[in-house]
Amino acid sequence: MKRVLVTGGAGFLGRHLCQHLLMTGHEVICVDNFFTGTKRNIVELLDNPYFEIIRHDICFPLYIEVDEIYNLACPASPIHYQHDPVQTTKTSVHGAINMLGLAKRIKAKIFQASTSEVYGDPNVHPQREDYWGNVNQIGPRSCYDEGKRCAETLFFDYFRQHNLKIKIARIFNTYGPFMQLNDGRVVSNFIVQALKNDPITIYGDGDQTRSFCYVEDLIEGLVRMMDTSDDITGPVNLGNPGEFTIRELAEKVIDMTGSRSKLVFQTLPSDDPRQRCPDISLARHWLDWEPRIRLEEGLVNTISYFDTILKEIPQG
Repeated sequence: MKRVLVTGGAGFLGRHLCQHLLMTGHEVICVDNFFTGTKRNIVELLDNPYFEIIRHDICFPLYIEVDEIYNLACPASPIHYQHDPVQTTKTSVHGAINMLGLAKRIKAKIFQASTSEVYGDPNVHPQREDYWGNVNQIGPRSCYDEGKRCAETLFFDYFRQHNLKIKIARIFNTYGPFMQLNDGRVVSNFIVQALKNDPITIYGDGDQTRSFCYVEDLIEGLVRMMDTSDDITGPVNLGNPGEFTIRELAEKVIDMTGSRSKLVFQTLPSDDPRQRCPDISLARHWLDWEPRIRLEEGLVNTISYFDTILKEIPQG
């Protein structure tokens, strides 16, 4: 049994990771400041004697003894990370410094949840890990994009300077149960709008592409990355190489929910990437990993989750 720290453990990915670690026999300490994470996400885990919650903001140092650290803490949807962009950058940068300092003190292996946003609006397609990206460093999304890029820099500096055991994964669009209703991400937006028979909002012409990885597949990739030998640091792309236009996703959600929703088009936000698709050759080679769950299968579970949540909300 390992003692594992998961920062951002009450968030969407954090909740699934905590559950996976508990189910595979580990003790889990969930750290979250509950800015975007919710207690609702982890209520089912509270009865497990090997699960513990600490309310804490990783912008401040944390003193604890663990074997491994998964650093997932940071708002990940544009609505949330643009709400307080200075705090978003602090979470990525100061948070990384504090967690790396903790890992150095206790000699723990540490994992960084990076993002496909480090590639910006890419000029290379699909995106490989050796592509340095096309990021606007002064735009409205920069707090997240550049914060995550700086965190990767810090991880590799600690690796080179202090011989720290690091792991970095760049996570592409992921979806599934326990996403927030109002997080502004395209899958949750479309499903909620469709279930309510509201107009489905598409930004731009809908021809921009994304890849969608079901959360169960993604968590398996995170854990496999953490379990690799010390000489494998990453970064490694984790995502589904299947590519869909935003319009295709909207039409698929309407069809699967039986919705009466119509498509409406609005102006594309600044710096929104036109295409996003991972090259997962390294993940296949290093981790023997690739997604197994098709988009339609994952959407069934996600739609069911949101349908249940919406029915619990008082009407009127």
